[in-house]
Amino acid sequence: MFGDLQKSRTIAYSAAFIGLISLGAWVSIPFFPVPLTLQTLFVFLAGAVMKRYAVIPVSLYVLLGALGLPVFHTGVTGLGILLGPTGGYLIGFICAALVVGLVYERESETIRITGLIVATVLIYVCGVAWLMYSLTIGLTPAVISGMLPFIPGDVIKVYAAYRIAKRLP
Repeated sequence: MFGDLQKSRTIAYSAAFIGLISLGAWVSIPFFPVPLTLQTLFVFLAGAVMKRYAVIPVSLYVLLGALGLPVFHTGVTGLGILLGPTGGYLIGFICAALVVGLVYERESETIRITGLIVATVLIYVCGVAWLMYSLTIGLTPAVISGMLPFIPGDVIKVYAAYRIAKRLP
């Protein structure tokens, strides 16, 4: 690692984004119909900065939470969170980081915006699918409770991630 700037950057960015995603989980901004957290914003920004390597900090974030560090929303922790109703969304973060990272390797603004939207949809797909499985409910109740209330806030976070990423190196 000594003298390898890329590996050093990957480690430093990974530590920074694990911290930012964890901090974003604790931030709860009052919003209608549900409060906003900033986890997904930092997942998207990790993809924009680290490109395909963004899966490293996001995967480590999920792993650290599963191992007992209080990094998930409101400090809940443990493997039970991944196996509970919200576990699919957390796994969706990993998929989203990869998608955003891959599209940010391209210069096209259209591809980047599309990638941010696709990443959000992937989080919903993973989350709603796991919500259906873990609570044994149908698609309609899962979408109504696990997706629709979050769309307005996620639109704002996608826009914010896009605008912030334009200013980052």
